[in-house]
Order: sequence, then structure tokens, then C-alpha cells
Amino acid sequence: MKAIICTKYGEPEVLQLQEVQKPSPKNNEVLIKIHATTVHIGDTKIRGFKPSMGMLDLIVKPVMRIMIGFWGPRRKILGMDLAGMVEAVGTDVTRFKVADEVFGSSEMKFGTYAEYICLAEDDILAIMPNNMTFKEATPVANGGLTALYILRKAKIQKGQKVLIYGASGSVGTYAVQLAKYFGAKVTGVCSTGNVAMVKSLGAGCIIDYMQEDFTKNDEHYDIIFDAVGKLTHKKCKKSLTKNGVYLNVLRATDALKLKVEDLAYLKEIIEAGQLKSVIDRTYPLEKMVEAHRYVDKGHKKGNVVITPL
Repeated sequence: MKAIICTKYGEPEVLQLQEVQKPSPKNNEVLIKIHATTVHIGDTKIRGFKPSMGMLDLIVKPVMRIMIGFWGPRRKILGMDLAGMVEAVGTDVTRFKVADEVFGSSEMKFGTYAEYICLAEDDILAIMPNNMTFKEATPVANGGLTALYILRKAKIQKGQKVLIYGASGSVGTYAVQLAKYFGAKVTGVCSTGNVAMVKSLGAGCIIDYMQEDFTKNDEHYDIIFDAVGKLTHKKCKKSLTKNGVYLNVLRATDALKLKVEDLAYLKEIIEAGQLKSVIDRTYPLEKMVEAHRYVDKGHKKGNVVITPL
């Protein structure tokens, strides 16, 4: 099968298209033919080994090297999100059958930058929403689950004023929609070119950060969700209500544990027409280097999708 191999850390050019052996499922695994995966900021940071947490790098980088690999990734095929079709099942598998359309995440096992992957049936894997394509479903297990986790961590309540900073990114686009779904009054912060898109997702108020600094107006919010990790609590403090909560996506997810139950929950919201995926660009597998270059620029709208087929 075709796969993208990352032999060392570095610029996008370290990613190489190669022929590798097609995996075979163990007794508790399913073999999935991948129809779509994504390139998100986490993928590019792993490839380039660029944690962006300031002084925390002194702790984070050594830990990441132990977890992922010292001179290059131990697992040479990167990628975490997927949507595809079950091609074969192990003898002990009961949750899935051949021809099931599924979506989910391989998490830190990686492996989705390929035509096939084997996952255990109890991994983060579920039947796809019946109203989504493979391309639309694949980002949900990353951006969607992250947004859900953080909004729950903030204990979002109906009627609260919620500001989503970075509302046009992968996590941000899902966060805007979920905050509205939970009954909040949503303000989205984005650039001029993304105002219409963020408004279409349900933000009642839009702040163009190129024209206005929200921290300098007189508005106060119950929740400020920094979906791109570019702000600090200190900068946002005066824009919070007395008991307001500030959450930064880079720090609030340190204990994030993906759950199949949450993926199923998002599936229900999607099938009810209350949540959709924003797709910026789609690349074939052989254009992975170009896709990483684009995501590295930091200006993607929603999600960048890779289609191995």
C-alpha cells in the first residue's frame, strides 16, 4: 500500500511517499481502507518537532522525545484522524462488520497517512454520521472532540456569553457551533476574510481582530475559549465576568482523553443537522508535503483533508 513515511523531524520535505506492507488485522482489530484523513497543527508540530508553549518547552520537548522518538518518530506513518470503510474484521470483533463506514482517531498510535490501517474495535472508532461524506467526517474526531471537551470543562450553560478566539480554525469552527447548540450567546473572533463563514456557523456577534481588539472594549464574557493558543489569561482577565473562565486549547487539553461515547454524541448532533465540518482544502496523498506547507502557514479555514484514494 501507499503511505507517507516520516524518517526524521524537520520541514515538510521529510515526508516521503513510499510503498509499505499492507497491515493485517489481529483478532480484536478491524482493517480500514482509509478514504480521508487530515493535516492539523498537531501533525505539523510532531513532524517539525515544534511545541509552542514558551518556557514549557524545557519540559515538553524531552517528554515528547521519550514518547514519540528522539531523532525521528518511532511510528513512521503519522496522522491521527480517519474516515473509511471496514475491509476485514478479526475473529473476536463484534462492534463492526465488513463494509461499515467508520470515522475516528488512531490517537498517538498515528498511522492514518496511508491507504489502510488496523485499529482495535475498542479504539476511538464509530459508525459515520449518515449525512456526512468521508471528507466531512474525518476531522470530527480531532477538532470536534477537542471543542466539546473544552466547552464541557468550562461548564458551559445556556444563556452564557461565550467568546471563541480563532473561530475560523478547526477547533474554533466546531466550538462556535457547539456553543450555540448548548444555548450560549456566541461571539466569534476571526480575520476579515472569515467573518461571513463564522457568522454562518451561528456566531451572533463577530469581531474582526484585524479591526478591533476585543480586550479593549467594554464587553464581558462568561467563557473565553482561545481555540488557537495565542492569548494569555492575563490579557483576557479584564474581559471576563466575575466568575468567568478562560481556557487555552494548548493547555486545557493536557489531560484530554478521547472517548467513543463523545464521538457517538457528536454523531447524534451531526445527524440532527446541528454540527458540520468546514473544509478549506483537499489534497491527494502524494501532495502531503504541499498540505503540510499550507498548514504550517497558520491561516487555514476549518480543516485540511487528505484523500488517499
